[in-house]
Amino acid sequence: MTNNNKNWLFIPLFIVTIALFILDLAIGSIKIPFENFISIFLGRDHEENNIYSEIILNFRVPKAIAAILAGAALSVAGLMMQTLFRNPLADPYILGVSSGASLGVAITMMSASILPFFWIQSNFSIVISAITGAAIVLLLVIGVSYKVKNSVSLLIVGIMLGTIAGSIVSILQYFSNPDAIKLFVLWTFGSLSAVNYENLQILTPIVIIGLTMAFILHKNSDGLLLGENYAKGLGINIKSTRILIVLSSGILAGSITAFTGPIAFVGVAVPHIARGIFKTALHKILIPASILIGASLILICDIITQIPTYTLPINTISALFGAPVVIWVILRKN
Repeated sequence: MTNNNKNWLFIPLFIVTIALFILDLAIGSIKIPFENFISIFLGRDHEENNIYSEIILNFRVPKAIAAILAGAALSVAGLMMQTLFRNPLADPYILGVSSGASLGVAITMMSASILPFFWIQSNFSIVISAITGAAIVLLLVIGVSYKVKNSVSLLIVGIMLGTIAGSIVSILQYFSNPDAIKLFVLWTFGSLSAVNYENLQILTPIVIIGLTMAFILHKNSDGLLLGENYAKGLGINIKSTRILIVLSSGILAGSITAFTGPIAFVGVAVPHIARGIFKTALHKILIPASILIGASLILICDIITQIPTYTLPINTISALFGAPVVIWVILRKN
C-alpha cells in the first residue's frame, strides 16, 4: 500500500471536474446561445436571458450538483464495499440497499387501490418510500453484522435480503396494472432531472455525513485490506469497523438511490480507475480520488444523455462506461 507521490494529479482532476460541471450547464436538449450562457454565468441580467436563466439556474444547476453528489457517493460506497469484502467486483448495492429502496418505491407506485392518488403521484412520496425501504434493509444488515463473525457471511445475508426484496417487487409487478409498472420501470432507469433545490437541501448534508464517515475510517480500511487477523493485530476493532463501513456505504447508496433512482456500475468501476491512476491502495488517497473521478464520470454521462433530442436514462450511459471496466477487472484478475 504505497503512495507513489502522485498527489499532483488531484489538480488536473479537480480542473476537469469543474470544466465538466460548466459544460453540463451549457449543454442540454434546449440549445442556449454561447453569448447568453456567458452572460448568465457572469450574472448579467438581460431581458432576453430570462427564459435561458430559468433553464440554467432552476433546472441544470441542481441537476449538475446532483450528478456530482451521485458520482462521489456511489464511488466511495463502492470503494468501501470492495475493501470490506476484499472483492474487486463489489458495488454499493451489494448489501441490498438498492433493492430495499426499489421495494419501497414499488409498494408506493403499485398500491393504487390503497393509497391516495396525490400520494402516489408525489415526487416527495417516492423519495420517502425509497429512503424507508433502504433504511429498513440497512438496519437489518447492521443487525446481522452484530451476529456474524466474518464478512463473507454478511455478504451472503445482504445478497439474500436483496433477493427477497426483488422477489416481492416481482410479485407486486405481476398483480399491478401496466401504468403503475411503467412508472416503476422508468424510475429504475435512474434520473437526475427530478432533483431540485429542495431535494438538495436534504441530500447534500446526508452525502457529506456519509463521505466524512468513510474518510474517518480510512486507516481502519487500510488495515482490513491486509486481512482481518492482521487488522486485529494492529488494534482495529473489526466488528465496529465493519458496522461503520456498512452504515456509511448504506447512507451514501441509499440516499442517492432515493433521490435519483439506481445508477449502475459507477460504484464498481471508479475505485479501479482511481487505483489505476494513483497506483496506491491507501484510502486517504483513494477516497478523494474516487470523489473527483466519480463526479466527473456522472457529469460525462449526464452530458451524453442530453445530446439526443430525447433525454436518455442515465443508467444506460453509466453502464456503457462501467461494464467494460468490470470486464477488464475480471480478465486482469484472471
